[in-house]
Amino acid sequence: MGRIPFPDEEGLTPEQRRVVDAVVAGPRGVLVGPLRAALHRPDLADAWQRFGAMLRYDTSLPPRLSELAILVTARRWNSQLEWHVHAAAAEKAGLPVSAMESLRVGETPHFDDEADAEVYEFSRELQICGQVGEETYRKIRNRWGAVGVVELTTLIGYYTLVSMTLNAHHIPLPDGAESPLELGGPCPEDGSLPVRLAAIPASTSRADGSAS
Repeated sequence: MGRIPFPDEEGLTPEQRRVVDAVVAGPRGVLVGPLRAALHRPDLADAWQRFGAMLRYDTSLPPRLSELAILVTARRWNSQLEWHVHAAAAEKAGLPVSAMESLRVGETPHFDDEADAEVYEFSRELQICGQVGEETYRKIRNRWGAVGVVELTTLIGYYTLVSMTLNAHHIPLPDGAESPLELGGPCPEDGSLPVRLAAIPASTSRADGSAS
C-alpha cells in the first residue's frame, strides 16, 4: 500500500496526461514505479522520464551492463520494485541468472565476462564506499572511454534516486508479486548514520584469477 495516492487515468490533469502519453509512446510503454509519485508534479515527472529513458536506453553501454549496475543499486538500497522490474530485464539482456541470484541473496557473484565483473565492481564500490578506486575506474574508462564512465556513474546515481523514491513512498509491487529481497534491520533510532545498508561482496571472475 502506497503512502500517497497515485493519479489515476480518470483524474489526470492535462499536464499529467501529456506526461503519461509521452511515457507510453516511449521505450517504457507504460508508466510505472517512481513516475507514479513524480506525476504529482508533472514538470518533474516529464524531466524525470526523459532523463531516465536516456540513461536506460540510449547510452554507449550494452543493456546487459546497464541492468547489472541497476541491480547492484537495487540490492544496495533494498529496493523491491526496482529489483523486480530489472531482474527480468537483466535476464532478458543475457546476465547470468546464477550471478543475479548470488547478488540477490548477498553472496559473492561470479562472472565469466570481464566487462560484467568490471561494471559490478565499479557499481559496488561507488554504492558501498561513495568512492571508486583508481584501478576500478581505469578499467571502465579504458573499456568504455570518458563518455562510458560518465554514463555509468550517472546511471548509478539516477537509480539510487529511483530506489529512494520507491522506498520512501512504499510504491507497491504488482499484485501477486512477492518481495524478492530480504531486508536489513530497522533504521537506528539513536540518530546514528550507518555506513552500509546492504552488504555487497566483491565478485570473483576468471579475469582476476580468483576462480577457474
